[in-house]
Amino acid sequence: MSAGSDRGALAIVLHTHMPYVEGFGTWPFGEEWLWEAICGSYLPLLGLLDAGAPLTLSLTPVLCDQLEAPTLGERFGEFVSGVRRASHEEDAHGLRAGGHEALALELERSWGDYEHALEELTRRGGDLLGALGHHAQWTSAATHAILPLLATDAGARLQVRTGVTAFSERFGGGWRGGFWLPECAHQPWIEPTLADAGVRAVCVELTGRFGLGASAHLRVFESGSGLLLVPIDRATIALVWSDRGYPASGPYRDYHHHTVHHHNPWSNDGEPYDHARALALARTHAADFVARTVARLRDAGEGLPGGGLAVCALDTELLGHWWYEGVAWLGAVVEECSRQGLALVRLDDALERCEPTPLTVAGEHWQASSWGEGGDLSTWSGPAAAEIAFGTRTAELEVVAAGAPVPTAAARELLAMQASDWAFMTSRGLAAPYARERFAGHQVALARALAGGEQADTAALRNLAVHADGRWLLAA
Repeated sequence: MSAGSDRGALAIVLHTHMPYVEGFGTWPFGEEWLWEAICGSYLPLLGLLDAGAPLTLSLTPVLCDQLEAPTLGERFGEFVSGVRRASHEEDAHGLRAGGHEALALELERSWGDYEHALEELTRRGGDLLGALGHHAQWTSAATHAILPLLATDAGARLQVRTGVTAFSERFGGGWRGGFWLPECAHQPWIEPTLADAGVRAVCVELTGRFGLGASAHLRVFESGSGLLLVPIDRATIALVWSDRGYPASGPYRDYHHHTVHHHNPWSNDGEPYDHARALALARTHAADFVARTVARLRDAGEGLPGGGLAVCALDTELLGHWWYEGVAWLGAVVEECSRQGLALVRLDDALERCEPTPLTVAGEHWQASSWGEGGDLSTWSGPAAAEIAFGTRTAELEVVAAGAPVPTAAARELLAMQASDWAFMTSRGLAAPYARERFAGHQVALARALAGGEQADTAALRNLAVHADGRWLLAA
């Protein structure tokens, strides 16, 4: 590809997603996840985007559904001013009473993050979705379903068309065809459905096909359907997102060591958290990340058009929410790219100038791929998640078999069931009881919706998939 430099280019893709938790539970699971991501990730990231950082932002429709809820600002304010203010005060008091003054002081400092977030959201008139949408380039499937695991073309069509329609109706005509495949899960049979919806490019995980560090990950491929397949570069991503990535370093805030109310005043090395020390390390790691990316492009990109394209794809929520210093690191990366002469490009812009390599798979079996463990789909379909995987497929077949008209409530409950998050959380043991409860609840509600037809109640879903059209399940 050509991005204006024969030294190659870096594209940082931020996949921004939250399962539908609005109205489904509070502490420690449920809506609190959304409020924490708003405070720790979304609002801080806006500062970088507003300053012109050339990052590629994808927004899932299901996250937008929640950010569009009419009472978002009011409920976030209640969470910050009520829940978080009180919990910080209680934990700081307890730590101070136990003789841990440094930890208490850190909690009092970190309370300022929430206070500042509320002020910032208020300054923006409560319109976080509008602010993010101004920078969004890529959309995704309606509720983040693993598309290759769906049972029918009709089910995939509902997910994909809802995602594309939601983006276009919310953010206007600036969409250039970028579509984030949930979990980078790809198999060729879904490509016609994507192409029919106007999708032009997707990110894929091909480490299992080409091997870690191969120069092929720095190319853009064109499949037989005409879709651009953009490999994410695991060698680059692993500098951040791996067991030994930057966030595991000692001075950074320890996400897993928490107080009674789940605040985190410790560093990974067990010491009281020192914010200045951590920020200094983030700047060092940013310089290291850019230097290593330059070296990767130099060594593996030689001979590729334009020097190659390294795509570093990260969950937005990793930055700020999970890795407390992540947004500061990202800001320093933007600065370091300029300092070290590395072209940082938006992915859509890079694709406009790329020379894709034809990728043919005729006569060979193309394994399904993802960025999950093992590079396959087992995280969402293995033994731990089998009940959810088979339950979802059964539900999809029941809805399609029911025929026209498909009740709106049934389509929305199916979309809620298809979210990849329930299988992921169950498989990884992350709030698994909540995930199983959510899945079972939507399963029961779907049966009720099919029985009740258009009279079925959709109040529980409130704002989910407002752009879905059940007729897409039946369209040819």
